[in-house]
Amino acid sequence: MKKSLSLILSISMFLVVLLSVSVIAQEEIVLWDITTEAESELPVIQDAIARFEADNPEYTVRHVPTSNDDYKTKLQVAMGANNEPDIFMSWGGGPLKEYVDAGKVMDMTEALKQDDWIERFVPAGLEIARFNENYYAVPITGMRAVLMFYRTDIFEEVGVEIPETYEDFKDVIVQLKDAGYIPLSLANKNRWTGSMYYMYLVDRIGGKEAFLNAASRDGGSFASEAFVRAGEVIQELVDLGAFPPGVNGLDEDQGQSRQLLYADRAAMYLMGDWAYGLIRNENPAMLENFSFFRFPVFEDGKGDPTNLVGSPGGNMYSIAKSSKHKEAAIEFLKYLSDETAAKQLVDLGNLAPFRGVEKYLDDPFMVDIYTALNNANYVQLYYDQYLPPQIAQAHLDTMQGLFGKTMTPEEAAQMMEDEAQKYFNEN
Repeated sequence: MKKSLSLILSISMFLVVLLSVSVIAQEEIVLWDITTEAESELPVIQDAIARFEADNPEYTVRHVPTSNDDYKTKLQVAMGANNEPDIFMSWGGGPLKEYVDAGKVMDMTEALKQDDWIERFVPAGLEIARFNENYYAVPITGMRAVLMFYRTDIFEEVGVEIPETYEDFKDVIVQLKDAGYIPLSLANKNRWTGSMYYMYLVDRIGGKEAFLNAASRDGGSFASEAFVRAGEVIQELVDLGAFPPGVNGLDEDQGQSRQLLYADRAAMYLMGDWAYGLIRNENPAMLENFSFFRFPVFEDGKGDPTNLVGSPGGNMYSIAKSSKHKEAAIEFLKYLSDETAAKQLVDLGNLAPFRGVEKYLDDPFMVDIYTALNNANYVQLYYDQYLPPQIAQAHLDTMQGLFGKTMTPEEAAQMMEDEAQKYFNEN
C-alpha cells in the first residue's frame, strides 16, 4: 500500500513538474488594440486567438484592449519607454510614420510578399501604411468611404444628371436650388462633417501629394495653393446657397442632416457609407430612391478621380521591431485576415479590407460600396485621424470659419500651417 501511494505521489509530482515546464516553455505574444467589449468585432479577435493558439500550442496571445482615447496615450508612453507590445494597432498615416521613423516598427514588406499574402488586402488599405516603398502594417477591420449620396427621384424630377466635374456640380446645385431644394444637406456643428468637403477638394485640386507632402513636411505646406483653393471653393458653394440655412448650428449626431433628406427638402448628402445603415434603420422606404456617386473632379486638378476620402482599413496592425516573436506575430495576423475572419467581419456588418469579401455580401448597395473602395487607387484617411492631434484640432477649428465665412481661405490654411510648424519645431 505504501509502495502504491509512493508511486502515485511520484507520478503526480512528475505531472506537476511536466505541466510547469510546459507552461514555462510557452511563449507569450502581447497584442494591444481598441477592440474592447463595447466593440462588435471583439469576437473575431477572440476567435482568431483561439484558432492560432490551437494550431500553435507553444504560443499564447495576451489581448489587451483599451478604449480609443486612452489607447493613443498608452501606446505613445509605451513607445517612449521602449516597452511596446509585440503587436499594436494604429490608424496608419502620420502617427504610424512617427513610430516608423523612430525605428519602432517592423518592416513587413518581405512577409507580405511571401506566399502572396499581399494579395489578400485591398491595395488602398495597405497604402496608408506604406512609407519609402515599404509596408509597416496590415488593415484588418472595416473599410469606409465618404460618398456623395443623392435622392434619385429628386434628380429625375429636376432633370439633372450625375455630375462628373466641378463645373457640372455647380450647374446641378443651381438647378436644384432653383427648383426649391437644398442641394447639399450638411450639419456642420460637428466640424468633421465640413472637413469631408475640404479633404475631397484638396485631393481633387492638388492630388493626394498635396496633403501627404504637407503632412510629412516633405516640401509641402498646409498654406499651399490646393488648401487655399479648397477654402475658396467651399465659400463659393456657400454663396451659391448649396447648404442649409444655419449650417454651422445643425448637429450631425442628432441626424439633422438626414432629416432634411427624409422631409424631401435636400437632394445630396456627403457622408461616410455608414449613412446607408443609418437610413436603412431610420427610413428604409427612402432607400428605393437613394444612390451615390464619387466626388466630382476639377478639369485642371491633379486628383485621381478614383481617390476616396475614408478609411482604407479601420484598424491597422503592426509588429514592434523589438518583438522576439516576429514570425509568430506574422502568423497570427494571417489568422486575423483569413477567410474565417473575413466572413465573421462581414456578418457583423463590417466591410473587411480583404479581396474577395464581396462573395459574403448579399446587399447590392454594399457590393457597390465595396467595389468603389476596391477600385480606389488611394483612400485619404480623415485628417483628424491621420494628423498629430494639435494639427488635426487646428484643421477642425477652421471648418466653421470657412462655412460661416468668418475666416478667409488664406487664414484657414495659414492657421493649419502655423500649427504644423509649431509641432515640428520649424519656427
